[in-house]
Amino acid sequence: MTSDGLDIEAIRSAHDLIRERIRRTPVMTSTTLDAMAGAKLFFKCENFQKTGAFKARGATHAVFRLTDAEAARGVATQSSGNHGAALARAAGMRGIPAFVVMPRSAPRAKKASVERFGGRIVLCEPTLEARDAAAARVVSETGAAFVHPNNDLRVMAGQGTAAVELLEDVPDLDLILCPVGGGGLLAGTAVAAKSMRPGIRVVGVEPAGADDASRSFAAGRRLPSDHPKSIADGLLAGLGDLTFPIIRDRVDDIVTVSEAAIVAAMQRIWEIMKIVVEPSAAVSYAALVGGAIKPAGMRVGIILTGGNVDLDSLPWMDPAARKA
Repeated sequence: MTSDGLDIEAIRSAHDLIRERIRRTPVMTSTTLDAMAGAKLFFKCENFQKTGAFKARGATHAVFRLTDAEAARGVATQSSGNHGAALARAAGMRGIPAFVVMPRSAPRAKKASVERFGGRIVLCEPTLEARDAAAARVVSETGAAFVHPNNDLRVMAGQGTAAVELLEDVPDLDLILCPVGGGGLLAGTAVAAKSMRPGIRVVGVEPAGADDASRSFAAGRRLPSDHPKSIADGLLAGLGDLTFPIIRDRVDDIVTVSEAAIVAAMQRIWEIMKIVVEPSAAVSYAALVGGAIKPAGMRVGIILTGGNVDLDSLPWMDPAARKA
């Protein structure tokens, strides 16, 4: 792995380093959802991952790749929650502190998760600029090593291990659907999938209200994320200068989905598969529910990225969210 990009060797090396420190999550199926889609669907259930989200992979890899000198003053990040909890857990395993900048608007369940794993939360205003500024201030004050939630090759390599496991378990997939926010998971997934199965299609999915990735992909250059808004709070980050080139070169397409499709997909997974997923995790399946992807006859891998949700504030309790 170099500053020029990411390769399958780096992802397999990451897997070797973290496999005993994370959970190999199951791939689940549903004949009911297959019938609805007219396709065979294979759900990679990262909602069962340590800390409840795929972020445990990248954060654990980044923390355990640090030298002792780099790790001496701890680690720091900015996060809407899942990466922060994952970094706190990994730091705890290594015996170092973790400082996590979070927006005040972050779900209560995600704040509680960060604290449960020993993370030290620093709250900021809910804008990307405020998060970046607060994180820079924390690093300056503590000397902690900064681990970006997505725009970090170590993180991307760790995230790519989910696709490695998925294709080891189901090697003959035609398509993988992957949520995209900052792009770390999509970049790692594309590199792993295209290396292991060159003919496979990899498609990113994002909320229509936070569509910088689809606009950037179409334009061939990175465009800013201006005032993103979605119930999928984990997908509000913009693409980075490391994630975008990989996505541009390796991903086949990026589609957007409505808030109503996200809510419907999340509710359908809860009701039919009997598993808890958060809105960000439901976005990939929402591409089928909302009709952005027509998968007839295909074998489709769907990455369910996490299950950290505030049970007192479920999106289908809000009639406005169902119509957006």
